[in-house]
Amino acid sequence: MFAKGMKTLSSKQQDIVDFIRRFLVDSGYPPSIRDIVSGCGLSSTSVVDYNLKILEKEGYIRRHHEVSRGIELLAWSSVLRSQVPIIGQIAAGEPIPVPTPDTWNVTASSEILEVTEDLTRGREGVYALKVRGWSMVDALVNDGDIILMQYMNVVENGEMAAIWLKAEKEVTLKKVYVEPGRIRLQPANRAMRPIYTDPQNIEIQGRVVAIIRQLA
Repeated sequence: MFAKGMKTLSSKQQDIVDFIRRFLVDSGYPPSIRDIVSGCGLSSTSVVDYNLKILEKEGYIRRHHEVSRGIELLAWSSVLRSQVPIIGQIAAGEPIPVPTPDTWNVTASSEILEVTEDLTRGREGVYALKVRGWSMVDALVNDGDIILMQYMNVVENGEMAAIWLKAEKEVTLKKVYVEPGRIRLQPANRAMRPIYTDPQNIEIQGRVVAIIRQLA
């Protein structure tokens, strides 16, 4: 998978690279130093830092010291990639108006995001949205992040989804909970209140399958 001429890694360094890759796939953003300590069973942050310096020198990673979690995995260059349409913005806060449900038609997109196939995992109907707002920060979704969505009209209780509110003609990003006689759209921010609505008033536009953190 790695480029010809790159140095053979020690088992510890390979473990770190593999952990960074898995963390990126599962979370959509890089791990912190302490995440690597915990995830790789290492003794200290200094051990991680020492090995990261070697990985950077050998061209496996690039480190951006001015930002939090600033580890870029360069060795993904040979990994298969998919093109995902960015079809607009979604509010992680109060819902924002959109013209019609056709806004979420992926064929109408004019912007394309290239991602590794580890993120899409062969799923059909994957599209991307830019996040606007802070209501999902406790779920590690910040203003300016990009979320990958898989189109579906049903989600499990507690899953994060894009929800079209029919009467309001608005869309929002929330966790969905079915309660007796109503739907609770729950933010992941203690400072914000949930939205309660009639089950007939919502249409699920898709569920979140990955988060791409914007570090800069």
